Amino acid sequence: MVHEDPELRARLAAEAERTAERISALERDYGAIVDGMQLSSTDDEHDPEGFTTAVDRSRTSALLETARHQLAEVRSAQERMAAGTYGRCEVCGEAIPRGRLLARPAARTCVECADPSRR
Repeated sequence: MVHEDPELRARLAAEAERTAERISALERDYGAIVDGMQLSSTDDEHDPEGFTTAVDRSRTSALLETARHQLAEVRSAQERMAAGTYGRCEVCGEAIPRGRLLARPAARTCVECADPSRR
């Protein structure tokens, strides 16, 4: 059974750890950007660094949001594994191929149901 697969369990745990570390790094980066903005001119219109800093802040914020979503997906997959429902497509109910789960451990759908051309 997929929920008893130690390799998949380990991949989910490793993915959760990597993603949590990335979130911590991005939070530090974001904090440094915000701190740097407070130390510089507040006149974005005339400050040549103002636009660049705003773009950096926006990009880092988007990366942070994506990483948080990814961590939530991995944790959800870990919960499904604990509940014995991991590895079942949430659309058709069929088993998700192990190869897909190895490539995308938090996958919720089989390859066919994930294909946008089938919708």
